[in-house]
Amino acid sequence: MKRNRPPVWSVVGLMTMVLVSQWELSCCGMTLNSVPLRRVPHKIQKAGAGLGSRTHHRQRRSWVWNQFFVLEEYTGDDPLYVGKLHSDVDKGEGKVKYVLSGEGASSIFTIDENTGDIHAIKRLDREEQAYYTLRAQAVDHDTSRPVEPESEFVIKVQDINDNEPKFLDGPYNARVPEMSPVGTSVVQVVATDADDPTYGNSARVIYSILEGQPYFSVDPKTGVVRTALPNMDREARDQYLLVIQAKDMVGQMGGLSGTTSVTVTLSDVNDNPPRFSRKSYQFSVPESLPVASVVARIKALDSDVGPNAEMEYRIIDGDGLGMFRVLVDKDTQEGLITLQKVHALDFETKAGYSLRIEASNKNIDPRFLSQGSFSDTASVRLIVENVDEAPVFSSPVSKMVVSEAAKVGTVIGTVSANDPDATNSPIRYSIDRNTDLERFFNIEATTGVISTAKPLDREVNAIHNITILAIEMDPTQVGKGSAIITVMDINDNAPVFAIEYETILCENAIPGQVIETISAVDKDEPPSGHRFVFSLTAEAAGNMNFTLRDNKDNTASILTKRGGFQRRKQSMYRLPVLIRDSGSPVLSSTNTLSIRVCECDSNGDRQSCGTEAFMLSAGLSTGALIAILACILTLLVLVLLIVTMRRRKKEPLILDEDRDVRENIVRYDDEGGGEEDTEAFDMVALRNLNVVRDNKARRDVTPEVTALYTPRPPPYKAATNNGIFREFIWDRLKEADVDPSAPPYDSLQTYAFEGSGSVAESLSSLESLSTDSEHNYDYLSDWGPRFRKLADLYGQSDSSNIFAS
Repeated sequence: MKRNRPPVWSVVGLMTMVLVSQWELSCCGMTLNSVPLRRVPHKIQKAGAGLGSRTHHRQRRSWVWNQFFVLEEYTGDDPLYVGKLHSDVDKGEGKVKYVLSGEGASSIFTIDENTGDIHAIKRLDREEQAYYTLRAQAVDHDTSRPVEPESEFVIKVQDINDNEPKFLDGPYNARVPEMSPVGTSVVQVVATDADDPTYGNSARVIYSILEGQPYFSVDPKTGVVRTALPNMDREARDQYLLVIQAKDMVGQMGGLSGTTSVTVTLSDVNDNPPRFSRKSYQFSVPESLPVASVVARIKALDSDVGPNAEMEYRIIDGDGLGMFRVLVDKDTQEGLITLQKVHALDFETKAGYSLRIEASNKNIDPRFLSQGSFSDTASVRLIVENVDEAPVFSSPVSKMVVSEAAKVGTVIGTVSANDPDATNSPIRYSIDRNTDLERFFNIEATTGVISTAKPLDREVNAIHNITILAIEMDPTQVGKGSAIITVMDINDNAPVFAIEYETILCENAIPGQVIETISAVDKDEPPSGHRFVFSLTAEAAGNMNFTLRDNKDNTASILTKRGGFQRRKQSMYRLPVLIRDSGSPVLSSTNTLSIRVCECDSNGDRQSCGTEAFMLSAGLSTGALIAILACILTLLVLVLLIVTMRRRKKEPLILDEDRDVRENIVRYDDEGGGEEDTEAFDMVALRNLNVVRDNKARRDVTPEVTALYTPRPPPYKAATNNGIFREFIWDRLKEADVDPSAPPYDSLQTYAFEGSGSVAESLSSLESLSTDSEHNYDYLSDWGPRFRKLADLYGQSDSSNIFAS
């Protein structure tokens, strides 16, 4: 019996392609795109198939598939033929159907179910997907039952050169130091190609430089950019723009290319020394400049930048050494010549100075020292200008001593100031009253002699620090000095008790018992310290109750002379104590020590004292005392209520229209016109008290408000006997000076008398016309409109006319 041979599958497809080696393509000068590719069908059978008369049979195995290849980016109109599937079971009778499944089946790849032909119906891109894995199945056309086991195969997308190189990190920015040697690395550029690097030369890139020669070059394989010229100077050109190209196919014709830009900046090195634009400079300097002021600015130029242009300046010669110094402005690198000494510039002493200044780089590159010195020098001439200077005191601080016993007008000392200018203008002195609010001192305007203006009290103010002003003819030129006046102590204060003592004497005290220890204080401060002597006054020395013992240490003890004190007989004793100091002259004071008698326990602690004990012992309880006090308070409240009610019943002083106007006192603001109304005392004293006191002009600020009227000059000299008015005005002026809220000028109008020399005589309403008066005031109507009101009130017109007016 004949055995049936197993069915045999055969697959015909595009199994391989005609591949041309790189060497062959290079020799032929062709690219992969220009090589004609043809499909070579191969028939692959299972082992044992087609051996003719052989009777040896091998066990059937699963399908073994090689890769199918399909060219990417196919642009034809017809579907692209990929390959063919065929089974030996298929006898061409249409009983076998071929089924394709897997990646891209039906959507990208289709199969003819009758013939097994596979086509690609879409354009493929290897860069998106390089492989597709599919499964093949041969089934019975009618029953759909497999006639061959399912097998898997791969369709590989064949690469073509369809992607140009790209610089993913471009454009590039790089820095390289100027003056770098040839071949110094600047930057490395990298281009990538999306084509298959394992197939052909589509992804093999070569670099070249399109723009930037001859300054820079690029390595064709690595893409490293290097310098190509020596001594590239940043000061001549500091930036270069390079264009680098990357070309695939090893740079051959037909290859694709991409470009990028590289901006190369030359960084600075210290290859330029500083140089002054001029060799000499001249500046004018006012002599009044304060210390540390900038006298002049100079600058050495340096073509470098940053730390390579940082400067250092110093004075190396000249007659201003020690008087001036040079600093560096870190922002502008200028040399700042500053004044180093106080009051160093004086036109009258020296009119000019010469300096020689050196400028050098702070950071020096030793590679360029061979080019020369990195420093430069210049001469600076400073011309001192004369200015009108304020007066200068010979001693800024004058120390003076005065006794507190000094009389008013005592000379304390003298200050001296001079005009430093050549004109030597005269100087007037004054005291800044803000530093002498109480006006304790005066100063002679022309001589600078300081004297006392009021009695001094060391215990109130021991040291006075006043400011002296020295003023030239030009009031803007004011010099200031200080005078520290120390008030020396005299023995003008008597000693007193150190505290207010509350001495308790127990009823059970025994003779000779110390009941109090007293001490004293004295506002004076003698150089050798205090030494107080305590004693009883002559009146108290012979008393039979107490005695005093001086402890010789500025304290004294009060002792009892007897015992048996009883508070019921006498609850309080007053003991006068005499305290003397050791000053010259000796001062003493009598101080009274109050001694209260109290009931004490056996330990000497008081229990009850004084009047309270008496009342309690008499049987008057605390409740009774409270009741008495409550009654007193009730009476006081009643009295206050009665007084308040009486005040409310008083009628208000309002002018009744029915009353006669002449029955009331009428107040007018008009001045009577008496010539002596403004001559009761010298009005000049209101404006300048110093004229009366020391014949010196006041230096108060002139008020900006215009006077309401200009007083007429007095017809005769004011009487000199007006001391009471001077003292009154002086006290008011002192209060205004001390008051910080007072205006800087005085305004005081006080009229103490009514003038007796007025031609209108007295116009007092107390002497107004009464019903029985015989005076005739008709002449008032002739005095003008200012007296019309008085004429209507006191004239001979009838009462109806008076009320009508």
